[in-house]
Amino acid sequence: MKVVLMVAEKPLLAKSIAEILSNGRMSTRRGFNGVCSIHEYDGDFFGQSVRFKMTSTCGHVMTMNFPKKYNDWDRVDPATLFHADVIKEEANPKLKMVNFLASEGRGVDYLVLWLDCDKEGENICFEVIDIVQPMMRHPYDQRAIYRAQFSSLAPQDILKAMSKLGRPNKLQAVSVDTRQELDLRIGCAFTRFQTRFFHEKYGNVDSKLISYGPCQTPTLGFCVARLDEMKNFKPEPYWSMRAVVTSDGGGSTMTASWARQQLFDQEVFNVLFSRAKRQRFATVVSVTTTKKQKQKPAALNTVELLRVGSSRLHLGPQQTMHLAEHLYTNGLISYPRTETTRYASNFDFHSVLGPLAKSGQFASVAQAILDRGVRMPKSGQDAGDHPPITPLGHVGEPKFTSTSEARLYEYVVCHFLATLMGNCVYELRTIQLDLAGERFTLTSSRPIDPGFTEVFTWQQVTANENSLPATVNVGDRWNVVDLLMDQGQTSPPDHLTETELITLMERHGIGTDASIPVHINNICQRNYVTVQESSRRLVPTQLGVILVHGYWKIDCQLVEAEMRSAIEHQLMLIADGQANPASMKEHILDIFTKKFHYFVENVALMDALFEDTFQTLADSGKPFSRCGRCRRYMKIVLQGKKRLFCATCQLTYPLPRGSTISFRPLNDAKCPLDGFDLIYCVNGGNGGDHALCPYCYSNPPFEDMRPEQACNRCTHPTCPYSSRTLAVAICEYCARTAAKSAFRGSLLLDPGSAPKWQLCCNQCKFKVRIFKGAKMVRVTDDHCPQCNSRLVHVIYTQADNPFTDGKSEKKRCITCDGEFRKLCGLERQADRPVGKKITGTTNSYCSAVLQESTAANHNHSHPNRARGRPRFRGRGSSRGRGRGGAHRPFANSPSSCSIQKFRS
Repeated sequence: MKVVLMVAEKPLLAKSIAEILSNGRMSTRRGFNGVCSIHEYDGDFFGQSVRFKMTSTCGHVMTMNFPKKYNDWDRVDPATLFHADVIKEEANPKLKMVNFLASEGRGVDYLVLWLDCDKEGENICFEVIDIVQPMMRHPYDQRAIYRAQFSSLAPQDILKAMSKLGRPNKLQAVSVDTRQELDLRIGCAFTRFQTRFFHEKYGNVDSKLISYGPCQTPTLGFCVARLDEMKNFKPEPYWSMRAVVTSDGGGSTMTASWARQQLFDQEVFNVLFSRAKRQRFATVVSVTTTKKQKQKPAALNTVELLRVGSSRLHLGPQQTMHLAEHLYTNGLISYPRTETTRYASNFDFHSVLGPLAKSGQFASVAQAILDRGVRMPKSGQDAGDHPPITPLGHVGEPKFTSTSEARLYEYVVCHFLATLMGNCVYELRTIQLDLAGERFTLTSSRPIDPGFTEVFTWQQVTANENSLPATVNVGDRWNVVDLLMDQGQTSPPDHLTETELITLMERHGIGTDASIPVHINNICQRNYVTVQESSRRLVPTQLGVILVHGYWKIDCQLVEAEMRSAIEHQLMLIADGQANPASMKEHILDIFTKKFHYFVENVALMDALFEDTFQTLADSGKPFSRCGRCRRYMKIVLQGKKRLFCATCQLTYPLPRGSTISFRPLNDAKCPLDGFDLIYCVNGGNGGDHALCPYCYSNPPFEDMRPEQACNRCTHPTCPYSSRTLAVAICEYCARTAAKSAFRGSLLLDPGSAPKWQLCCNQCKFKVRIFKGAKMVRVTDDHCPQCNSRLVHVIYTQADNPFTDGKSEKKRCITCDGEFRKLCGLERQADRPVGKKITGTTNSYCSAVLQESTAANHNHSHPNRARGRPRFRGRGSSRGRGRGGAHRPFANSPSSCSIQKFRS
C-alpha cells in the first residue's frame, strides 16, 4: 500500500485536519522528538487505496544565519556581512525537526503540504520539501508533491481543499527568503557596529542590544516624530462663546454652540461678544431635519483586528495575534492573517449563522438575520489572499483559555454579525439662531433604526442632551438667558496609540499584516518605547529618541518609511514573478552597503547626542578590582552589558551574562598569568559559583580553553583556583551524558563558599553542600587507592566536630569513605541539576577521578608560562580594545583595531 505523508504547521492543526479527513477513525502515535504526533488512517487518494500519515512542524523548520566564522563580533568587520555567505540552519535544534521529518518521510510515495496559506507558510513548504523529498520513494518526481489551499478548519473547507490539491508556490517562498536575507544582512551589520561602538563608550546605555531593523527603525521613527511634534507645539490662546436660550413658549434652557467655534484674536472676539451680550432675543433663522446613516463595517481583516484589539480590548498587537492564532488552531475562527475586507460571492453565511443562532449571547441577533435574509455586504476590497476573519460554525459554548481570548472571540462574532446587519439610521434635527449677526446652533439626534449598532453598542446614537421644542418656526424669537465666554489654549497631540501606529504602518507599507505586531513588539523589547497600559500609547525612551535623531542627522532614509515601502513593493513583485530576486537583492544591498559606510564615517553626529544623555564608561560604575596592566582599580558596569572598565588603559573586559549573576572581589587573589584581581561570580542558585579572571575570560590562556570560560575550566597546574587544583572527581551526571557533551564536568571545591562549603560541577548545574560547620576544607594532591579520587582534608573545631572518634582533622575520600559521604550529603541526593533527574546509587556521585590532575604538574615546567596566547593581546571592544580605535573601527581591516602587544 502506498503512503501519503501530510504536514501541517502546528501539532494541533495536524490533529484537527486528520480528524476531519479520517472522519475520526485514526490512530495516533508520538513522534520521537516528543513534540509532534503522527495520525494515521487508511483512505483513498486519487482513486487508489493508501495509508495517510498526518504530522506537523512547529513553525519554521529552518532559519537563515551566517556561518560560525562570522559570529565573532570582535573579529568580523560588520561591513563584510553585506556580502558574506549565508546558510540555512535548524531553527530549533532541540525539537529535532529535521531528523523527525526525514524519518517520517522515508519511503513515502506522496507529500501533501497543509502549511498556512500565506507567504511564510509557502516558505515553510519548501523547507519541508527539502527535507522530505530526498527520503521519498521517488525523490525526483515533482508530481508527487501537493499543496492544500484552505482558510479555515471548518470540515467543508478541509474536505474541499483535499479534493482540489494544487502545487506549492516557489515564487512566494523565494520572496520570503529574499526578505529574510536582506533583513539579516542589513540588520546585523548596523546592529553590530552601533552596539559595539556605543557600549564601548557609555556605561549606562539601557539596552543590551542597540539594534537596527529595516522595518523596526521606521516604526520607531513614527513614534519619535509624534514626540517631536508634541515638544515643538506652541499653544495658542483662543476664545469662544455659548448662548443659553429658552423658546418663546418658555420651558427648559438650552445651550447653543457658536458657529465660529473659536477665535484667536481677542480684540475681535471682545467686539463680537459685547455686541451679542446686549441682545435679549435670538431669532430662529433655519430649522432642518435630515436622515443620517452610520455605515456598517467592512469585513474584518488582520489590521483592523489589531487596531480593535488595542483600542477596545487593551491588548498589544503581539498578544492579539497570539490569541487569534490560538482561536484559529482550535477551530473557532478562520485564518487570522488576511488583507481582504470583502466576502466572496459564494461565501456560506448560513453555515456560520446557524450554530451562532442556537446558543450564545448573540443567538437572537443571528436568528434575526436568518429570518430577515442575509444582506450581502457591498463594501470592502478583495486582496486575493484569504477570506475575511469570521467565526466558524461552532456548536455549543466554546471553551477559552483566558478572558482575553473570550473577549477577542466575542468581538470577531460581533464584527461578523455587524457586517450582515443594516446601517445605523438616525434623525438629526438642527436649529440655527441669529444673535447680533452671530450664528448659534442647537442639534438633537433620534435613533430610527439601530442597525449594526445593536451589537456595536459603543457606536450607538443617543439622544442629544438638548430637549428641543416639538414645534419651531423660522422667525421665532427666543429669550437669551445668558451668554457665556470660554477661554482656552490649543493642546498638543498626544503620543501615538498602538492603533494609530498600526494605521501609519499600513499606510506607508511598513511590514505586512503578519509582521506588524512583531515590529511593534521589537521596539518595546529593545527599550526604545514604553507602553502606557491604560491608554496603549507608545512613549519613546531617551535611547529611542537619540537613535532616530541620530539617523536623521546622518542619513534620514535609514529611518524614513519610503525606503522600506519600496523594498516591500519589490518583494511583492518577486512573489508575483515580475522581478528577478538576485538582481533586486544585489541592487538593495549595494545601496545599503554605501549607506553603512557613510553611517560609520559620520557616526560622530549620533555620538554627540549620546554624550549629552549617557555617562561614559569612565564616569559609570564603581571601583571594583585591580587591572593587571596598570594595577589601578577598574570600574564594574552592570547596566546593559556587564563589564569591567579600566579608565587608565581605556580597556573593557566583559563579564558573564545573566540577571541572577552577582560579583564580588575574591579577597586579594590574583591570576598568576596576568596579575588581574580575581573576582567571584555568584550564580544565584542557577548553577555553580566560581572564580574568574577578567582577562582570561576573554583571552583563553591555554589551547584547551575557549572564550568565556572561568577559572573552574582553567588547566593552570598551580593556580589555587584552577580546575587542576580544586577538582575532586568527575561529576557522575556529566559522565553519564558524556556521549552528548564534548566535555565531562568535574566536581570542584567552590573556593568562595566558606564557611558554607560546597562542591560544584564546572559543566552542568549540579552542586551540593559539604562538611557543614567545618573550619577548613582543602583538596589535596593525594589520591584514593581504591577509586583514584582526590582526597579532601577537613578540619573542625571541637565544638562543631561531627566525627565519632573525637578527631577534629581528617583526610579521606568523599567517594569511598562512608563518614565523608554522609557529611557531604551524597547519600541523600539533596541537590540535583535544575531540570535533570539523577538516578543510580547514592554513593556514586564521585565515582571516577580526574586522572590528568597529577599528570598536569609534569606538563608545565614553569607556573607562569603557558601555551595558547601571548599575554595582553587586545581583542576588540569587549576584549581589551581601547577607545583610541573606537572612532574609526574597521578602518582598514578587522585586525586594524587590535591593541599592540606589550610585555609585562
